[in-house]
Amino acid sequence: MAYARPTLTELRQQALQDVQNGGIPGVTKLLRFSVLYVLSMVLAGLTHLTYGYLDWIAKQAVPWTATDEWLEAWGALKSVYRKAATTSSGQIAFPVSGNADIPVGTEIVADGVAVVTTSDSVISNGIATVSCAAQSAGANGNIAAGAIATLSSPVPGVQTSGTVTVAFTGGADEEADEDLRTRIMAAYAKGGESGDEADYIGWAEDVAGVTRAWVNPLGAGAGSVVVYVMFDTVRAADGGFPQGADGAATAEMRYTTAAGDQLLVANALYDVRPVTALVVVCSPIAQPVSFVIADLGDDNTSDNQAAITDALTDMFRRLSAPGGTIHPNYWNEALAAIGLSTFNVTSPSAPVVADNVGSMPILGTVSFSA
Repeated sequence: MAYARPTLTELRQQALQDVQNGGIPGVTKLLRFSVLYVLSMVLAGLTHLTYGYLDWIAKQAVPWTATDEWLEAWGALKSVYRKAATTSSGQIAFPVSGNADIPVGTEIVADGVAVVTTSDSVISNGIATVSCAAQSAGANGNIAAGAIATLSSPVPGVQTSGTVTVAFTGGADEEADEDLRTRIMAAYAKGGESGDEADYIGWAEDVAGVTRAWVNPLGAGAGSVVVYVMFDTVRAADGGFPQGADGAATAEMRYTTAAGDQLLVANALYDVRPVTALVVVCSPIAQPVSFVIADLGDDNTSDNQAAITDALTDMFRRLSAPGGTIHPNYWNEALAAIGLSTFNVTSPSAPVVADNVGSMPILGTVSFSA
């Protein structure tokens, strides 16, 4: 049973009772503004702060309640570290006249995000293309291709307005305590590393931005390990699917080199994998599944429709996997938890089976009827 920490009110009452019940001879009652009453209130407040400090110490004493740097210290004992915020990068093109150049270090605002050029521009057919990086780390630095970009200060011969030609990718926020705690507890529960399936999943999820990972042993032939990853937060606009090309690490000579998000993960896994393993990082292939929800009756409201969509989205995120199967009881349980009076899922009417080992069922369109 958890220790019941006394409240400030209880401590104040206890202090007053101690004074009146023999703490000081001859004192049976206390006026509100008397010296003894004020001292009782002060001592109760100080005691309450002491209880609070002890409560905080108890939380930091174990990894399942520790926070901030104390949680990071627990993780360090298992070589699990908080994912730092990362900076996105991409390319922007501006119309120019003649051989006007956009030098390295030029500041630009793209879709409201401050970015800076990391190299001199490359000019072709009156268009100057520059590689850029966001000035601040975080997921808000990810910018879609086609977004409008504007020079912060005029550059001679360069049009002020340009376009993002290569999407800015790779930006991720610093890992939150809850996500870090989940990985730390998994590390303590598992024990040592041996290069098994759980290790590959853990190594992949250690990469900034990765939220889910799966392993397909021998998926690319003998001695290979195929790792599928998802970036649910960083790539929310893309349904959580990584943006890039499937493949292996830059230093891996036995397979095609990956690109984008997949290369980021592949390079990280290359340094920790068993030395002979050929690691290939892939994006799952989206397999949308449309739903038809009937017999809602009076529950066929916009609020309930939104709740149904959210419940199905959450179900697919929790239970779907590359090459996996989603059974009817999964979606029936998810919808039943909403509290609808009646409902009937008329489609799909059978288990949803992935088309192939790399396909992953996701929620498609949802239709409703009373």
